[in-house]
This record gives sequence, structure tokens and C-alpha cells, in this order.
Amino acid sequence: MLFKTATLPQLGEFDEIIDVRSPSEFADDHIPGAINCPVLNDEERARVGTLYTQTSPFEARKLGAVLVARNIAAHIENRLSAHPKSWRPLIYCWRGGQRSGAMSIILNQVGWAAHKLEGGYKQYRRDVIRQLEALPGTFKFEVLCGSTGSGKSRFLKALEETEHQVLDLETLAQHRGSVLGNLPHAPQPSQKGFESRLLHQLARLDPARPVYIEAESRKIGRLAVPDTLLQAMHTGHCRRLETTVPVRVGALLEDYPHFTENRELLETQLDLLQPFHPRTTLESWRESIARGDFYTLVESLLITHYDPAYFRALEKNYADLADAETLSLADLTPAALRERAAQLPR
Repeated sequence: MLFKTATLPQLGEFDEIIDVRSPSEFADDHIPGAINCPVLNDEERARVGTLYTQTSPFEARKLGAVLVARNIAAHIENRLSAHPKSWRPLIYCWRGGQRSGAMSIILNQVGWAAHKLEGGYKQYRRDVIRQLEALPGTFKFEVLCGSTGSGKSRFLKALEETEHQVLDLETLAQHRGSVLGNLPHAPQPSQKGFESRLLHQLARLDPARPVYIEAESRKIGRLAVPDTLLQAMHTGHCRRLETTVPVRVGALLEDYPHFTENRELLETQLDLLQPFHPRTTLESWRESIARGDFYTLVESLLITHYDPAYFRALEKNYADLADAETLSLADLTPAALRERAAQLPR
């Protein structure tokens, strides 16, 4: 199957994209959909670099040749062995230099039509930055605004399931966008990785159709939303989601079970709110946790902290908020949200 992805035009011409950089470089960021076949792992790369600076470039190249040849042989014998002669991979490293050059030469000698990405990851990264400066402004964003727990993330999913265009920033950032937004067992990507994911999603959207997105602040966890995207969101058309406090509390308790199951983690996260609330408020929250009364805790958090902060930020950044259409959601179950989502423009 022909591999198709976002940014550089030539990426869509190949069956697979192979990143031959070290695992740590790949983990920091890579072209979406690429696989990692390192020609030097992190330890080997450090060994070669140390030899280069402390002994001589010649000795470093000899060691590098041995390690690279051994690693490429292992990739051909294992991960790449099943590919037919017609397979066309694209290879890249940091700058399109020796690491990708070595892999592409050997794969071509085997008989595969392997190509090297000119400029490597460095050129790809420049292209990501350039496109993120221009692309967000081409879309018409339908911005979902609403209090914490009003079902914005659930509604985005319902919109996607009913064939609307959706840009889910919290899923891309692997964070729910608040003090309690960390996802268990799902660390956030790097800033570069987040931007690669974001551009990959933007490139798949049709500017002629509306794009539904949740109102977000500048930071989602530790990641920053690009300024051009924020500006496009702030000038978008707002739709305000409203539901009752009991429904919101119930939804939040369903969505954050890792906190009710780990009271120590919950208290640690709530400590981050100390600068914003008096000691008596924090003590009442801790007492609710100790009693296992999570309904009272969440209700108090919504009324005391989240709602005032959220609407201050909305009123500051979204001039269209006063005229926003209100979507009343009495039920946040998937079926009810899909029924409501189906009524919105595609």
C-alpha cells in the first residue's frame, strides 16, 4: 500500500518511510508513520562520537562502518526481509548524510528502489514550522466552548463518528488540558512530536468544510499550541455546550477513574492549586478525598476553581462568545451525542 503523509511532496511517493536515526532521536520526533531502523543505537552513536573527538576521525569511521554494516544487515535479515522487489522505501537521517546514505546504498544493491530524503529530518522540521505558520489560517474553525465536564471531548468524538471534520488537540497532546489532565501510562510527546502530529492531521483536512475543535488555552499540559492555530481558533465561530452540574460531575468521575483509585496522586495534583485558593478550601477538598466523597470534591472544584477560570479565559480570547449558539446537552452518552452531532453542518 502506498504510504501517504503530510509535508514534503516526495513523501507520498514511497511505500514506507524509514528513520535510521537513533531510538532517542526517533522518540523525540519523526515523520508520522515512519518506522525506526537505527543504523547506530544511542550507545553506539555516543561511542563513535567520543572516538571522533578524542582519538581521530579515521578511527571513528572504521568503528562506525563496522557498527552500521552490522545493524543494516540485521534489519535486512529481520524487519525488512519480507518486502518484495517492487518495494520502494524512503530513508532519512538527521541531515540526509552518511547514515541514510549507507542504508540507501545497501538497499539499492539488494534490488530495492530505495531513495534518500534530501536534507533529512532537518529539512522536514523546517517544512513543519513553515506549514504550521500558514496552514491554520486556511480553515474555518467551529470552536466548542463549555465548562469543564460539559462534554466537549466526548462531543468531538461524536462529531468524528458522524463524519464531521475534527481536530482533537488533547488527543494529539495526550493530555486533557487541566491541572488534572495527565493521562495515566501515556506521557506527552515532545513539542516537536506534537507539532508533527498536528501538521499531519491538518494536512488531511478539507479547508472547504468546517473543522470542529475544542477551545484550548495556549498550553495543553507542558505543550504549547502554535500561535497561528490559536489565532485562527480565536477568530472562529463559537458553539457553547451547556449541561447541568450533576451531569458534569458524573461525566468527570467516569473520565478520571485513575484519580479516584489513587487518592495520593489526586492530592498531589490538587496541591498545585494552592496559590489560587485559601487553606480552608484545600483542607475541605482533602477531607472529601479522605471520606471517599468524590462527588462533593468534583462539584466544589467545578464551582470554586474551574468555572471561574475557564470563563475568564474564554471572554478574553473569544470575541464571538457572546453571540455563540448554545447546545444544551442533557445526556452525555455516546448515542445522545451522536444524535445531536448529526444535526450540525458538515
